Amino acid sequence: MRDMEGVEGSATQKGARVPAQGAGAPLPLSIFIIAKNEADRIGDTIRAVRALTDDLVVVDSGSSDGTQALAASLDARVIHNAWPGYGPQKRFAEDQCRHDWLLNLDADEVMSDDLKAEIRAVFAGGGPPYDAYKVGIAEVFPGEKKPHPWAYVLHPVRLYRKDKGRYSPSLVHDRVELAPGAKVGRLKGVIHHYSIRSLGDQVDKLNKYSDQQVEDLDIRGVWIPTWRIFFEFPAAFLKAYVGRRHFVRGVYGFLTAMNYAISRHLRIAKHYERRRSEGGRERKRGP
Repeated sequence: MRDMEGVEGSATQKGARVPAQGAGAPLPLSIFIIAKNEADRIGDTIRAVRALTDDLVVVDSGSSDGTQALAASLDARVIHNAWPGYGPQKRFAEDQCRHDWLLNLDADEVMSDDLKAEIRAVFAGGGPPYDAYKVGIAEVFPGEKKPHPWAYVLHPVRLYRKDKGRYSPSLVHDRVELAPGAKVGRLKGVIHHYSIRSLGDQVDKLNKYSDQQVEDLDIRGVWIPTWRIFFEFPAAFLKAYVGRRHFVRGVYGFLTAMNYAISRHLRIAKHYERRRSEGGRERKRGP
């Protein structure tokens, strides 16, 4: 996930776009979450940010575990929308929000107290000076209470003006596309990402995601060369285990890196299988 355009800078520069807010008052900010069968996690996500907004939107794609009722009990505005893919679902959620400023969270993410205080500071004294902000997202593995001190941290845009950015319409690429010239700042606080319930749950999630990746490749007419089949697994393992520092989690980090590598291999394998069944018609080369 990454922003497309913009100039990065400090989050503390002064500006004058929205009214100053009281220390505990809701901000002129809509928070949106997409969800399906997240009753075991979404409660913590909502409770952590509920005081920041008077417009918290949960778009549910058909939960059967009580996610909708739980979110509604925490004063979220729950809207059903059948699953169209990651980007389209987040774009639908954006359209339901009332405020000009948007903050996106996934249902397995919990905002730290430091980040909440930082966001309040950004909106104080005249309002945010930038059009969008990158936010750190650090994974928390099962058995951990907080991210490892050396955990790999992603910095996607998550806080942004709706007239300066929108989520990509891609089925699988989860990122905000910014308008040309949009000014981008970076916040220091982090979101804690509880993405793995268990190794089995991770495998199931990544397997389903690889199906959507293959569909996305087909829609875009992208052809991945067959030789990648032989190198995708080891390359992906090194990316996760070394590049994304899963090695700091010991044996569990090794296992999660293996699962990631398997999912990347499956993406290539399923793509090859689909091409083979279609008679290998020509496509443009891609990643």
